[in-house]
Amino acid sequence: MRLRKKWWARPEMEASERVIIKPAEYKGRWKEEFKNNNEIYLELGCGRGKFITEMALKNPDKNFIAVDLKDEVLICVLRKLEENEISNVRIVPMNISFIGDVFDSDEISRIYINFCNPWPKERHKKRRLTHTRFLNLYMNFIKDNSEIWFKTDDEELFNESQEYFTQGGFKISYLTYDLHNSDFKDNITTEYESKFTALGMKTMFLIAQYKKTVE
Repeated sequence: MRLRKKWWARPEMEASERVIIKPAEYKGRWKEEFKNNNEIYLELGCGRGKFITEMALKNPDKNFIAVDLKDEVLICVLRKLEENEISNVRIVPMNISFIGDVFDSDEISRIYINFCNPWPKERHKKRRLTHTRFLNLYMNFIKDNSEIWFKTDDEELFNESQEYFTQGGFKISYLTYDLHNSDFKDNITTEYESKFTALGMKTMFLIAQYKKTVE
């Protein structure tokens, strides 16, 4: 469904301290922005913000950055943060293709990728957020032993993403083709996930760990 343009969304976002309009200016100094030394977790494609809101409430000792492109969804994230008086999340409106311009070495401790576009056509697969092209970007700013938590309902994307992670030097430490019937206890559902789970569809999930040093 195509989102209706909300012309008032950008001015409201620009007026908030929770929204970072020019994220490249914060490269290398995100801890200064949060005013603490807590680990920073990054969600790529945050949608309307259910996941990042619940994650921040559950983990007040962590900092979170939520990235998405559309003001129409990010304004929903902002209002959730304001309603819950959450201060450990920053919203970044941007095209994820430019994520390498935003973070310096060792700034991010974990990445969440929830139900990204599967881009099923062969000529579009490099646009996948789990593709090796993106993994190479992430490796420039994630810490040693950092994790990527990846959820999808698309089996082809899930299978091929496992290959991308392996090729990129990641180790898959957890994997399930049916998250909601697995032994994994720390799942927080997204809006999309809740909707299709109610229809009986399965969520696939993995955790990929990256070690910069070879044992």
